[in-house]
Amino acid sequence: MRKVLVTGGGTGIGRAIARRFAEAGDHVTICGRRMEPLERAAEGYDMTLRQADVTDEASVAQLFKTPFDVVIANAGAARTAKLTDLSLDDWNQTLNVTLTGVFLTFRAALKGMAPGGRLIAIASTASLQGGATLAAYSAAKHGVLGLVRSTAKEIARSGITCNAICPGFVDTEMAADAAQNVARKFDIDEAKAMDMIVAPNPMRRLIAPEEVAATALFLASDGAASINGHGLSVSGGEI
Repeated sequence: MRKVLVTGGGTGIGRAIARRFAEAGDHVTICGRRMEPLERAAEGYDMTLRQADVTDEASVAQLFKTPFDVVIANAGAARTAKLTDLSLDDWNQTLNVTLTGVFLTFRAALKGMAPGGRLIAIASTASLQGGATLAAYSAAKHGVLGLVRSTAKEIARSGITCNAICPGFVDTEMAADAAQNVARKFDIDEAKAMDMIVAPNPMRRLIAPEEVAATALFLASDGAASINGHGLSVSGGEI
């Protein structure tokens, strides 16, 4: 039985990934800053819950007192603002959670990971293109993909792989919040706002969290042993 860690595992994509791996028979640990979402995510599943802050070096080190076979760095944060309105605090917070959190997680994971291990970062189509009002988030996600590609080359002969999944807009609380923000900005109803959000996806729909989870399960499989340093777009053809 593999030991799997999912950061930010209490909601959205992280929750879907954790449940998918648990259903596949893996022993799953989920972590996050708050216990309540973790407890809800684990209802009906045999998971280990750990309260942790991926931006805190000591907190991350505690997570890896025992090694994991699969580590999925999912925790992240998004703030939207025009560059001229973006505060330094918001910039730093976005990079700290979304990029530095992945760095600390992967660095700690590699210290005990055995051959056959898998590192997977949940990136975004924002890793592959920019976006208006997304300067901090896009910069952080571009950084995640650069980290993944560099790490992959470093560990290529170790039997461990490092990859990123780059979803488009996913049907999570974040998408719902985005629709509300767009509706307020343009004084339109939320249904029309959602149509604007999904417009870049040629399929004209949100990505299901379970689709991202299935991709993570594949990248963690034996069949993906030669996929390394890749940013896999799950976006309906947007990228």
